[in-house]
Amino acid sequence: MIQLEGIDKSFELRGGQRAAALRGLSLAVAPGEHVAILGKSGSGKSTLLNLIAALDRPSAGRVRVAGTDLAGMAESALALWRGRNVGVVFQFFQLMPTLTIAENLVLAMELVGGIAPAKRRDRAMELLERVGLSDQAHKLPSTLSGGQQQRAAIARALANDPPLLVADEPTGNLDSETAGAIGELFEELSAQGKTLLLVTHDRGLAGSARRVVELKDGRVVADTQHVIPAQAGTA
Repeated sequence: MIQLEGIDKSFELRGGQRAAALRGLSLAVAPGEHVAILGKSGSGKSTLLNLIAALDRPSAGRVRVAGTDLAGMAESALALWRGRNVGVVFQFFQLMPTLTIAENLVLAMELVGGIAPAKRRDRAMELLERVGLSDQAHKLPSTLSGGQQQRAAIARALANDPPLLVADEPTGNLDSETAGAIGELFEELSAQGKTLLLVTHDRGLAGSARRVVELKDGRVVADTQHVIPAQAGTA
């Protein structure tokens, strides 16, 4: 699903100097994997996610996601590719404030065009039901709690049924109880076959992932497979 080879990413600072965010990073993620990316602030976590979601481009190296080499693609083509292949969940939700929750989901479908117009409203309601927000569909984002807005943002990320879901600090602004509920939702999505890549400081959220990758100074310093214990009564 994801293949990164020799990725460098640097940013220009004042005075013409450059700061390196990623340094020679290589990473492969198989379809259906549930991966947590850990690291301190400044380690390159969000930069890595932005490259995978085609929200930014590397300074050097190769990025291949969902069977597509992203190098050389025009911005318009990247936007359409992203809408079809990657659902992005932002830390601060990024919901359109003047649209209802349901309208936010419908808009995501309209921008990509993969869902027939006659089916978009029904799909939006099905996804909101899935995240426990069907009774909030007609409300504006500002009237919802932080946890409700995050669930709405996850539903929007799923609007076009992308094979890959990436999330940047999805529980960073939530209380522990709400964060736990969001973690359970990600586990359900993983069980249903979605590939998940979660950038987080939250060790609890990372603990439910099958694989944890830790970054430091723009490099992978640990890559650990987790074995999730079977529930009682299961093989």
